[in-house]
Amino acid sequence: MKTKSAFAPSSLRSSGRPDGFVMTSTLLALSQLASPAAPAPKEEDPDKGDGTALPEMVVQADGTKKLYKPENLATPKYTVPLLDIPQTVTVIPKEVMQEQGVSNLRDILRNVPGISMQAGEGGVPPGDNLAIRGFNARTDLFVDGVRDFGGYSRDSFNTEQVEVTRGPSSTNAGRGSTGGSINLSSKMPHLDNSYGLLLGGGTDHYLRTALDLNREIPALSGTALRVNAVFHQQDTADRDFANQERWGVAPSITFGLGTETRFTLSYFHLEQNNVPDYGLPWVPRDNPLTAANENLTGLPAGHPRVNDSNWYGLLGRDHEDTRTNILTGIFEHDFTDDLKLRNVTRLGRNDMDLIVTAPRFYGPSAPLPVGVDPTSVRRTDWKNRDQTDSILANQTDLRHDFRIGSVKHEVVASLEVSREESDNRLRDDLNARNLPPADLHHPDASTSYVSNLVHNGAFNDTTADTVALSLFDTVKLNEHWMLTGGIRWDWFDVDYSNRAATVAGVEGALLGLGRTDEMFSYRGAITYKPVEYGSIYLSYGTSFNPSAEGLSLANTATALNNVATDPEENRTIELGTKWDLLDDKLSLTAALFRTDKINARTEDPTDAGDVVVLDGAQRVQGFEIGFTGQVTDKWRLIGGYTYLNSEVLSSKNDFEVGNEISNTPGNTFSLWTVHDLPAGFQVGLGAQYVGSRYNNTNDSTRQQAPAYTVFDAMIGYRFNDNMTFRLNAYNLGDKDYIDRVGGGHFVPGQGRSVVLSAEIKF
Repeated sequence: MKTKSAFAPSSLRSSGRPDGFVMTSTLLALSQLASPAAPAPKEEDPDKGDGTALPEMVVQADGTKKLYKPENLATPKYTVPLLDIPQTVTVIPKEVMQEQGVSNLRDILRNVPGISMQAGEGGVPPGDNLAIRGFNARTDLFVDGVRDFGGYSRDSFNTEQVEVTRGPSSTNAGRGSTGGSINLSSKMPHLDNSYGLLLGGGTDHYLRTALDLNREIPALSGTALRVNAVFHQQDTADRDFANQERWGVAPSITFGLGTETRFTLSYFHLEQNNVPDYGLPWVPRDNPLTAANENLTGLPAGHPRVNDSNWYGLLGRDHEDTRTNILTGIFEHDFTDDLKLRNVTRLGRNDMDLIVTAPRFYGPSAPLPVGVDPTSVRRTDWKNRDQTDSILANQTDLRHDFRIGSVKHEVVASLEVSREESDNRLRDDLNARNLPPADLHHPDASTSYVSNLVHNGAFNDTTADTVALSLFDTVKLNEHWMLTGGIRWDWFDVDYSNRAATVAGVEGALLGLGRTDEMFSYRGAITYKPVEYGSIYLSYGTSFNPSAEGLSLANTATALNNVATDPEENRTIELGTKWDLLDDKLSLTAALFRTDKINARTEDPTDAGDVVVLDGAQRVQGFEIGFTGQVTDKWRLIGGYTYLNSEVLSSKNDFEVGNEISNTPGNTFSLWTVHDLPAGFQVGLGAQYVGSRYNNTNDSTRQQAPAYTVFDAMIGYRFNDNMTFRLNAYNLGDKDYIDRVGGGHFVPGQGRSVVLSAEIKF
């Protein structure tokens, strides 16, 4: 039996619990605590740089705030402002997250066109799975520049800003990052005292409480402590039984703020107890139900429509429990204004206990039992994880700025060393033969069933060691021309062990595999600045995808992670321009790009003796535009449009050639805009459009998810300088749509929901 968090009162977890709007009177009462006469926060001494803290917002010389427009990335590998980075980069600052009322990474990334969501597949947990510019980016997530680990859903309570870099990023990030990478920049201590509290309640039993406390320590000059914490629970709107429940805490302390030597020690803990959701099954084309796929569930037009809210799991079995712990130390020292050192050490661990039903129909591989309705959904395809992922990483960056004649160089040399480990202990359900099927139209999640899970002796263990050296140089020739170049060498060594299940007391066979890859990545760019507030650039970069990228190996001939297969290689060329307009308040970007996977893995499925080889080729090309910032002092916006033209150029599978790459919509658009009104009111409107996309590249089996558009809205009221109320409505039209696609199933998007929150700051 799962253990529920002690932070969630049982009355709120019961089926008869009240909706979150019972908090409304409490929120209004709290407004009386936020007196307009409360003392203003102490202004930070401009001469006391905090060293590690990101600015809450950029302030111009005239004192006006530049909302929605961060100037820099958190990573030290980029030495220039966003305007001069020769690559498409989108930064979602905390102000956008606050106004939208978002609580997880997937919702934050809906502000970035060109990103599409994926469902868990093949045992991959239902966490933050996504693609950037058409290429899988599940392992391309970073926290403060260090690769994140584990297949869990990330809460935003300790996130200052989210940085999305498009195009091959192996030079910065190492393996992967074909379409781009995502970095979550954490909240850090700073030199002032501030107190923040968020209270929110809404439909679908939404309840969220978040705390953000920053306090200087007077007894230790230059020292500050910051604590962030959250409790969150929420049912998934218009999805039966699926829900989320989590709590987290993230304390951090920084010594030496305002001095040349600084040290930050931080700890992050997030614990989740969720009911996971694998959505609805696609109908295979050889299924007797249909020969086509004409609506959301793939059933023919004459068949009764299946309700999008249907959940085919079993409440007595399906669960997703995770614990994430991250301990980080950051040491920084400024030898001079032109020579600076930064070292990050990270120890992290993620524990997952997952059982989730993958809804599938009966078919040739799973014959229909006698007496069972042929439209029934079988529950025998269940995914199981009893897994621990961990990382020990150290990154050192040394930056040196110098001049040779009139030419300025900004050089960053980096050394990265890490060990990642993954241990998945496999289990059997001794009662699996008694698993009841689900009625396609009226599944009963409370069907009596008691699982009998036992470890069967089988396991998958992986140890991956990485050593990387990189060198970057930004060369400023004069006020108009700039050259950027970088090179990185990666040594990626993987040891993989797989033990078969114990049978009749006899321990299963042990398979040991190992592989070492050494790869160079590079990028270069030339930038022309016709004026100070504009840039035009041409860049070229590479990336690579090793067979053990997902920390697993196999020796079967048709496995894409075959131990004998060399890394895939990718090339991207991008022509772009960036402009900071309206007194530097509004940023506009545009780019044309082409990414080629020049040696994609492929094999002939019609040849039983064929093996995976690097004879395929894939291409994604297109253009994108972006905008973020303020049009006026009272009107701000963030969003953009991306067009992707994807194609499998060559493959040993004839059914793939000429097709689109899976999960790659041709058109995506996003917009979030807020306007401040008189008397402290504000209104916001959001829109997201995602074009149609396929769940795989094979003509004979692929299914198409239709295009969709959803709208969100916000009404805010600033009661005084210390308290703001917001009413957020999501999916205003209650649109039915496919949010995440997988090979055998898809997950519908959330229905309409409403959240009222109060944000209190001192």
